[in-house]
Amino acid sequence: MELFYAPTSPYVRKVMACAIELGIADRIVKLPSAAHPLKRDARIASFNPLGKVPAAKLADGTLLFDSRVICEYLDDFGRGSLFPRGPERWKVLTEQALGDGLLDAALLTRYENTCRSDEIRSAEWIDGQMTKIAAALDQMENDVAVFGTRISIGSLTIACALGYLDFRFASFDWRSSRPALTDWFATVSERPSLRDTIPAEG
Repeated sequence: MELFYAPTSPYVRKVMACAIELGIADRIVKLPSAAHPLKRDARIASFNPLGKVPAAKLADGTLLFDSRVICEYLDDFGRGSLFPRGPERWKVLTEQALGDGLLDAALLTRYENTCRSDEIRSAEWIDGQMTKIAAALDQMENDVAVFGTRISIGSLTIACALGYLDFRFASFDWRSSRPALTDWFATVSERPSLRDTIPAEG
């Protein structure tokens, strides 16, 4: 599999964390990219018309995007159990949606702060996104006793979301009022799949 990636993308981190958990990271050829919300990278667009990473191409030419699709493909290919079957599946997919939703709000906040000039930047928009982030974190604090007992696409997505907050929103104190989530994140972050995929600039 060829994978367009960016080292700071939390969605790419999610894909690589899954691959490491499944023991198939060595089957992925990583293609560096210049992913940007405003500047289109034609190479990425050849894999994904939306111009976003992660975007993958299989050996037979099949194109896969976004992280949700690629992660489920990897789990199927690696015969894993990150995506369980039966009633548990819907719980795990909902956890994934919660983590992805937090990431969506965080990225929209970052884009507003970094891609728009002061004259057109909307404090109201940023406040709205941060409200979503806080609500997602509160739900995670409530649910960690459930998702924190297993490694799944849900718990990995949530871990990547929390890691992104630490990376891009270092001054945002999400821990002080969420002790259970804080303790779980400290523990799960020691897994090789997360320890070896910590985002970095450059």
